[in-house]
Amino acid sequence: MKVLVVCTGNICRSPSGEAVLRKKAAERGLHNTFSCASAGTHAYHVGSPPDDRSISVGVQRSYDLSEIRAQKVSLNNFFDYDIFLAMDTVHLGILQRLKPVDSKSKILLFLEYSRRFRRQDVPDPYYGSREEFNTVLEMIEEGADTFLNTMYPPTDP
Repeated sequence: MKVLVVCTGNICRSPSGEAVLRKKAAERGLHNTFSCASAGTHAYHVGSPPDDRSISVGVQRSYDLSEIRAQKVSLNNFFDYDIFLAMDTVHLGILQRLKPVDSKSKILLFLEYSRRFRRQDVPDPYYGSREEFNTVLEMIEEGADTFLNTMYPPTDP
């Protein structure tokens, strides 16, 4: 399964989502069956690293965002990725409008399967405080867990 996590500029929410999903999938031993990347709906920051606050909050929880660089969603992505995880309903709508008719990819909210934040938007912390970056990361962690549990149900020993 190939997943693309999407927000506006690909420097706060979506790179955090990518890093969290990547780490949690690796911890579950999904190296050969899961991969993810992130992108933005707009080209505001193409080539830039994630926001320093996203990096800092991620490092505190052992997530590595250092190799991620902002990129914009392309039409080819709809043929390269199985699932798009939109950080909010605005991104969801943009992706639904962009999706080519012959693409088989699915477009979901990042918190589609969340128990605590079911189908809520992940708020953009860009103009907010460090605490808002922490809150966003908590939402992303829970959303990543419930997404992976839904796509790869845990097996009992």
